Amino acid sequence: MTATLSASELMSELAGSRPPVLLDIRWQLGGPDQRPAYEAGHIPGAVYVDLDRELAGPAGSGGRHPLPDPEAFGAVMRRAGVSAGAPVVVYDGGLGWAAARAWWLLRWTGHAEVRVLDGGLDAWTAAGGAVSADAVSPMEGDFKPTPGGLGLLDADGAAALARKGVLLDARAGERYRGEVEPIDRVGGHIPGAVSAPTSENVGADGRFLPGAVLRGRFEGLGASGDVPVGVYCGSGVSGAHEVLALEVAGVAAALYAGSWSQWSSDPDRPVATGPLPQ
Repeated sequence: MTATLSASELMSELAGSRPPVLLDIRWQLGGPDQRPAYEAGHIPGAVYVDLDRELAGPAGSGGRHPLPDPEAFGAVMRRAGVSAGAPVVVYDGGLGWAAARAWWLLRWTGHAEVRVLDGGLDAWTAAGGAVSADAVSPMEGDFKPTPGGLGLLDADGAAALARKGVLLDARAGERYRGEVEPIDRVGGHIPGAVSAPTSENVGADGRFLPGAVLRGRFEGLGASGDVPVGVYCGSGVSGAHEVLALEVAGVAAALYAGSWSQWSSDPDRPVATGPLPQ
């Protein structure tokens, strides 16, 4: 199964004999709650899932968006109508980060049939897709999480991978270089990590570049799949988008979910600055 699908493909599947469960994961970093936007208009049948409250645990030593408790996540997915063996499509407002977080969590907890709507709600409406303000009450699903479906790194694992494989930093280049740090305690990057901004995985319309183009990009960064590949970002959200881009390119990658928000909070962890990995 591919990791993404287009708006036209989603329309066909919704009209078919095996329509997917739809999850609306609209979210803005530091922005307002997106539930009102969902209630004003969503893809018909989509269930809203809150990233901060339902796709992350409480902020703390694990970072700003630590992974949720798997059982709590499973309960959220069942309430949203997710069942084992039934297809799921996730989407957000178009940036793709929040949808990728939901995709990663479902894949990590053992759900194989989940895809991201490429381009999100913007792509859906641009293709002529209808939106609805109707309340959605799905039937309870039966999904039971089994963590381990995708690679997961902790801080020590990320440090080791930066030396023995390829560790990609998905944040903006200026944050990687340590020129600015608007959120976390200190700027810079994990020593040995390679700058690979998530923004360069998509075109101007917010949709992923073709798989062959992405593969060329990642090969140029050393991530061809011949050695282990890992990704981190600020707090494990845009990093999931980069893991998704790598999957589109045909390269498996692990996610350091705690990311820079966890790493930089520990004064004993080394920090590198400047444009080079070291």
